[in-house]
Amino acid sequence: MNTPHESGFDPRAFRRALGNFATGVTVMTAATPAGQQAGVTANSFNSVSLDPALILWSIDKRSTSYEVFAEASHFAVNILAADQIEISNQFARPKDDKFAGIDFERGAGGAPLLADCAARFQCERHQIVEGGDHWILIGKVVAFDDFGRSPLLYHQGAYSMVLPHTRMHRQDEVQRPTSAFQGRLADNMYYLMTQAVRCYQASYQPRQLSTGLRTSEARMLMVLENDSGLSMADLQREVDMPLREIEQAAEILKRKGLVSDSAAGYALTPSGNEQTEDLWSISKEQQDAVFGRFSDEQMSAFKQVLRGLIAGC
Repeated sequence: MNTPHESGFDPRAFRRALGNFATGVTVMTAATPAGQQAGVTANSFNSVSLDPALILWSIDKRSTSYEVFAEASHFAVNILAADQIEISNQFARPKDDKFAGIDFERGAGGAPLLADCAARFQCERHQIVEGGDHWILIGKVVAFDDFGRSPLLYHQGAYSMVLPHTRMHRQDEVQRPTSAFQGRLADNMYYLMTQAVRCYQASYQPRQLSTGLRTSEARMLMVLENDSGLSMADLQREVDMPLREIEQAAEILKRKGLVSDSAAGYALTPSGNEQTEDLWSISKEQQDAVFGRFSDEQMSAFKQVLRGLIAGC
């Protein structure tokens, strides 16, 4: 057991021990009345109270950004999504203009609100408390956005993603009665196919969403890998989702630098190719886990039936 002595804790050992507590990753932003703005990456964010709605985070006293947060009437908490590692790194490093190339809008008090986050909180500065070598900033939440994207995590000095615990899958299986497929349902192809898809998605979708991408965005990237230069009409046919969702997904992927749009149509960027490889890895792992118990002959016949059904549509 580590205990304090005259010189205090070993800072490196203390930091490693603290690293066992996995946290989300935020970018805190603020702007002064004169227009000076600041943004810092922080994982010290936490809730304080529901009524009133209070949150807190802390900033190093040596930080040159503190003066902006101390002067600003409001600040924003931008909880990063799993695919925003580059944004986290950009605001964590010293830089003359951390907002260069970053898409944002103005919130309460002029605080920058970053796009495509998991969630955002706009806060009125409520109190600043001294806490050792840090200042603790407490904010009163005046507005918030919940975008439902899977968050970026930080654990033991490395970025991570959130996934449902495997034990929860087993508990769900125990609590959910297994269908006996009695009577005519046993031979109803529509029922069997929909049940099979539901079971497959139960474990696959959480892994796909853990990348920070919505289903429409992930599907679009995987379609564009082999079919670059698709028009919006082509995308709608291949992605097979409502036009509004596809248009929104295209705008988000363009903003993230994963997809380009030109007269030749939509295509993946180098970053988009890298992200798509991650999606295909998740897809293959899921496919191997689910269909590994079937023989090659069974899988070949199964694929032939599916392709025949699709061709007949």
